[in-house]
Amino acid sequence: MEALLEAWDWGEPVVVEHHPSGLINRTFWVRSASSGRALGVLQELNTRIFKPVVHHDIAAVTEAVAAAGLQTPRLVPTRAGALWHDADDGSTWRQLTVVGDRTVHKLEDPEDARSAGGLIARFHDAVRDLDHTFRMVRPDVHDTARHMRALQAAVEAHPTHRLHADVAALAKELQAAWERWEGPTGLPERVIHGDLKISNVRFTGPTAVALIDLDTLARRTLDVELGDAMRSWCNPMSEDSLDARFDLELFSAAMQGYATGAGDRGPTDDEWASIVPTTERIAMELAARFAKDALEEAYFGWDERFGGRGEHNLVRARGQARLAERIAEQQPAAEAAVARARTMA
Repeated sequence: MEALLEAWDWGEPVVVEHHPSGLINRTFWVRSASSGRALGVLQELNTRIFKPVVHHDIAAVTEAVAAAGLQTPRLVPTRAGALWHDADDGSTWRQLTVVGDRTVHKLEDPEDARSAGGLIARFHDAVRDLDHTFRMVRPDVHDTARHMRALQAAVEAHPTHRLHADVAALAKELQAAWERWEGPTGLPERVIHGDLKISNVRFTGPTAVALIDLDTLARRTLDVELGDAMRSWCNPMSEDSLDARFDLELFSAAMQGYATGAGDRGPTDDEWASIVPTTERIAMELAARFAKDALEEAYFGWDERFGGRGEHNLVRARGQARLAERIAEQQPAAEAAVARARTMA
């Protein structure tokens, strides 16, 4: 670690503190050895998922966000002036500036939802006119039809798997729900964050101030951005629970915050109309992905309490399938909440 730290100029002696919450990129806080003040965030990029060129995307987007007057983590160049550091062992590291002082891991307070929704709208506005060609591209991330086909292929490919009967039954239910699904299509692409779980929103006190974990930045449609956010924000249960719910109070507050933050440059009519059905769609899509992983034993972060990767993934798949059902049942009320929020824009 000492040799790695030498890649940057910290300006004073430092101590390093491992931050255990990151599942994808190993994260460390670097603090002043004398005062304990946070000097920066040091991360090892997971190059199985992301390529180092992603740092060019992060630099371009954060420059635009900062120019709009918003707080954002910024990449700190190495002593050599590079956006990232390639260590002798082949690993890739970066330093980011510190933003905010509070992380919400589970959304419970509607005021947090309202503040976070407003921040996201201001972020979207800040990058709305950004002219940048993204170098790190993950194609078909939210191609729901492709995920449904992949699940069916996994069911056919693993007929002797111990969970085959359970997954096959769930796959049939998901396919039927997908065939019934209706929502706006052909929406314009925008610059989006790409992974708006609430823990990627940093707060200072009660106010959401910045988005972090920027490796998923991309040009995609707004419905998948907000649909994925609302899917995760408004389910008060974890993804490991079968008792999924959709909290309309949290959803309403988030939509009110987004509408207020977006102002006159907010979503189009079709984009507003897409939010609720796409929230259901993303839940269905994740259920299909987790169900496929159950047969392929693919989930990298499984919990041993479930007995196996497949068992853990099956619980997650069933939980997301139930969430999709709850969203569909509450669609009229959720769409009424969106309509009310629009009057605040």
